[in-house]
Amino acid sequence: TYLTQKYKDLLMMNMTTDHSLYTQNNDLEIFTDGRDKFDSLFKDIAAAKKNIHVLYYIIQNDVYGNRLLEALTEKAKEGVEVRLLYDDAGSRRISKKRVKKLIEAGGSAYAFFPGKLPILNLRINFRNHRKIVVIDKKIGYMGGFNVGEEYLGLNPRFGYWRDTHLRIKGNAVNDLQVRFLLDWAQASGEKVEWNDEYFLYKNDRDDMGVGLQIVTSGPDSTWEQIKNSYIRMILDAKEYVYIQTPYFIPDDSVLDAIRIASVSGVDVRVMIPNKPDHLFVYWATYSYVGEVLKAGAKVYLYGNGFLHAKTMVIDDSIATVGTANIDVRSFRLNFEVNAIIYHENSSVNLRNTFEKDLMECMELTQEIYDSRPLYIRFKESVSRLLSPVL
Repeated sequence: TYLTQKYKDLLMMNMTTDHSLYTQNNDLEIFTDGRDKFDSLFKDIAAAKKNIHVLYYIIQNDVYGNRLLEALTEKAKEGVEVRLLYDDAGSRRISKKRVKKLIEAGGSAYAFFPGKLPILNLRINFRNHRKIVVIDKKIGYMGGFNVGEEYLGLNPRFGYWRDTHLRIKGNAVNDLQVRFLLDWAQASGEKVEWNDEYFLYKNDRDDMGVGLQIVTSGPDSTWEQIKNSYIRMILDAKEYVYIQTPYFIPDDSVLDAIRIASVSGVDVRVMIPNKPDHLFVYWATYSYVGEVLKAGAKVYLYGNGFLHAKTMVIDDSIATVGTANIDVRSFRLNFEVNAIIYHENSSVNLRNTFEKDLMECMELTQEIYDSRPLYIRFKESVSRLLSPVL
């Protein structure tokens, strides 16, 4: 297709550094609201016949976290193979009692990179920040939503939770399955059987489907593949780059790419939350957006609740949705997964979503930024010093 020709540099880079296959027979559904995403996920889980593989960074001990564990337990009782992987630090509140029930029902569950001490996990680096679900080898979910009440806007501290998540059907699900099974083998120590039970090999070429590449990176990567795909996309832009991220603490290479795009006449817009969930991270973010404002980029503060989406859209042509924030932690210290979408309709859909979100934003102009009080500048300076470890 013409998009694969246009972005063959990006395609090639991801194939070379991450063995990311390009598949083109995918159906894609984009969720921007937690209720819609979870309604769909629970429906797919209830209909599962063979296997359900679930990996989340955070599963809370609340109505939604427990509803997920109970749904998985029911399926395990029916004889469906259920594998649950959760990050030990992110999911420290998970109901251990319900996990035990899942195992008793015939399911399997493991914590990723557990701490040496019970309850307390002091290992803040090398966390598994991925969110992947694969059902019956044919339906895959990935994106920004974790599992808990706040992701449905039910936590008054955050208010409405604005995130982006994907439901995928097609060959790209094979790549999500590979990533899940590799993480499962690492956490469980089990030998994983790589057989047809887990992979749907469709041979039919469907050039009308959505083109996707699943890109993963982590502390075990040689190339920082997700970061490099962000840079390549930004530098490929001719018209616009729209970025949504809850944390904006780029390293020099990403910052340079954004500034180069902006001074080259590309319409660069960065949307960040107007409320912090981690104070130091928020003030460091505030410090860095000053750098892109200087280069002529536009910055918007999302005011309707909390913005957690990790998306980038380029020129109505390509986009990416995933788990990686624009920060050093996502680029180097955590295990992440992003989908790169080579599809005009999906890209336009994500651009429309960005423009709709603009209605809930205040633009942070250079004038407003320059008039911020001294105590805020001090907070920014301290946070920026700490930014490599945030």
